[in-house]
Amino acid sequence: MSEQKSAFITGANMGMGALKARTLAERGWKVFAGVLPSAPMTELGTHDNIVPIEQDVTSDDSVKASAKAVQEHLGGSGLDLLINNAGIANVGIGVIEGADMQRAKFMFEVNTWGPMRVLQSFLPMIRQNAPHSRIINFASGAVRANPAASGVYNMSKHAVIGLTNTLRNELAPFGIQVTSIEPGAVKTHMTANSADTTQNIWKEVSQEMNDVYGPHLKETTTTKMVDMLENSANEPQDVVNEVLALLDKKNWKPSYLVGKDARAMGPMQKLLPSRTFEKVLQKAVGIPRYKG
Repeated sequence: MSEQKSAFITGANMGMGALKARTLAERGWKVFAGVLPSAPMTELGTHDNIVPIEQDVTSDDSVKASAKAVQEHLGGSGLDLLINNAGIANVGIGVIEGADMQRAKFMFEVNTWGPMRVLQSFLPMIRQNAPHSRIINFASGAVRANPAASGVYNMSKHAVIGLTNTLRNELAPFGIQVTSIEPGAVKTHMTANSADTTQNIWKEVSQEMNDVYGPHLKETTTTKMVDMLENSANEPQDVVNEVLALLDKKNWKPSYLVGKDARAMGPMQKLLPSRTFEKVLQKAVGIPRYKG
């Protein structure tokens, strides 16, 4: 009988993180599920193969403590898989000119510095199981589309791409595979109540920003983007299955577009000049062209 494989997943108390944890556990993996202290774990459920580990990715001490807890559970063995899943989207939203800097910084604490903290603490366990260990970092399909009024989120996820690409070079000598996942819209908590969420884009910026940008961008952000989310969002299990299917591949690409909506952008971006690709996306979401 083969030795049981192990994984650590950040942000696993709910949503896609919980679904990844349950799916891997059902496939026989020992899953250490990173959960925010005091957060409900109803969606994570109970499974003999799942071990909840308290972790706040914005705290150096919390991440270090979580790594120590996993090491103790492993009893000296290494870790086979690390999935940096934790992320937020609805903080620091709004047009770049009007975005709140403190809230923007918090988004980076979760989406960008969070994965880096986790990597620094968990890489020794990952290296221990090289060359068979792997790392998956979650970016976003938004890095291709760069939707208006989501600039801070886009920036934090572009940074994840840069983190992953550098890590691929640094871990290549050990044979450790690393990739970024760029998922499209998924029917999760992050996209639930999208109509209300997009209205908050304009509530979080000043009246001046509403007056300047609203006439041009309010319709695309509160109507057309909502329609796209509701009509093309992917089923969570489909996305999870697509991501975990990568574990069967010997060699990974630097990134993967996941979900039917995101995958469509790949060939289009390759075939079209960058400015044409941008114009196609702007037209699709109704961003008006300058008429001067």
